[in-house]
Amino acid sequence: MDTLIEGFQEAFRLLISLDREVLQIIAVSLRVSGTALVFSVLIGLPLGTFLGLASFPGKKIITAFLYTGMGFPPVVVGLFVFIIFSNAGPLGDLNWLFTTRAIVVAQTVIALPLVAGFIMTAVMGVDKNLLLQLRTLGVTRFQMIWTIIKEARLGALIAIIAGFGAVISEVGAVMLVGGNIRGKTRVLTTAIMLETRQGRFGLAIALGIILLTITFIINIFMLNLQEKERN
Repeated sequence: MDTLIEGFQEAFRLLISLDREVLQIIAVSLRVSGTALVFSVLIGLPLGTFLGLASFPGKKIITAFLYTGMGFPPVVVGLFVFIIFSNAGPLGDLNWLFTTRAIVVAQTVIALPLVAGFIMTAVMGVDKNLLLQLRTLGVTRFQMIWTIIKEARLGALIAIIAGFGAVISEVGAVMLVGGNIRGKTRVLTTAIMLETRQGRFGLAIALGIILLTITFIINIFMLNLQEKERN
């Protein structure tokens, strides 16, 4: 119990004092996870919409791969990204390993199946009568797709929340491809792991509280946005 109290006290002190290292870790965490989320939405939105609307041979197999990806162990994703960007890998010349770019790639791969899968489900849930009405009105394909996306926007928001939650709390893949380098690739989750291993439980708890607080604030913001869309 004393450790928890010390953790809260430490978190409060770090935030009030605007500790430079903690702020830098928070900034890196938000930058890499935010960038990965943007990429996953840019790819996942059209992919999920296409899978939700189209009917073609092999769709079941692709959907099965997508659902499998939603439960893929992040550390395995990190392993594949590590191999791809290692000196012996096909993209080794880029020298992205142990940089924030490699973390963004790994987190994008982790979030993409979640974003695309939830959007696909949301698009499939759109009233079929709406599709018939749009076809009857003779709208263009782009107008029809845009209308369906707007109808499925609540599901899209859930997809974004799920994707962000997956990447901001991820540690295995980030540790593998980022290396937890102080001042460069250290994020909140890897910092928590490091402090715990070194027995500094107070600081580890403080960082954990900060991570939960950031996630909570962003989820509240998204839920408010969702509520406005409903009304």
